[in-house]
Amino acid sequence: MDLAGLTLVIGGAASGKSRIAEEMIKASGRPKIYVATAQIFDDEMAEKVRAHRRQRGADWTTHEAPLDLPAALATVQGDQAILIDCLTLWLTNHILAESDIDAETKKLFAAIDACPAPIVLVTNETGGGIVPENALARRFRNAQGRLNQAVAAKAERVVAVMAGLPLTLKGISA
Repeated sequence: MDLAGLTLVIGGAASGKSRIAEEMIKASGRPKIYVATAQIFDDEMAEKVRAHRRQRGADWTTHEAPLDLPAALATVQGDQAILIDCLTLWLTNHILAESDIDAETKKLFAAIDACPAPIVLVTNETGGGIVPENALARRFRNAQGRLNQAVAAKAERVVAVMAGLPLTLKGISA
């Protein structure tokens, strides 16, 4: 599979989006780089991370980047393929750290533009449910929606995943 410069894979929780994104990277035939944004705060998350690592296999190089995605992207080479999983956790980490989201997004976009390798970026669609009852949740949902729209506008390909099935919204079919 010929990967575009930037592919966005978007879907709900447990929709199969990470699996689809991993398949895209594997099909490229390039050396596989996994950039993880998760932070492990409890046993459940630790097990989820272990399960994802087992599922991916040993032939992936993993970089942990809960906040500094630009630094992780600066280390890759043009012959590799990068999977960032996921933008939702990256945004959450920055909101909780009280970062300037606009400034961090600009840095991320500059790093994406400078990256010589194709990138597949996973994110959650958070706007399909009811309006959250608390201010922090509403702030997150709104920030995620704006970020997803900006990344989708920038991406050469956008794939929505529902029930494990990919649907190409923009660009060539997955």
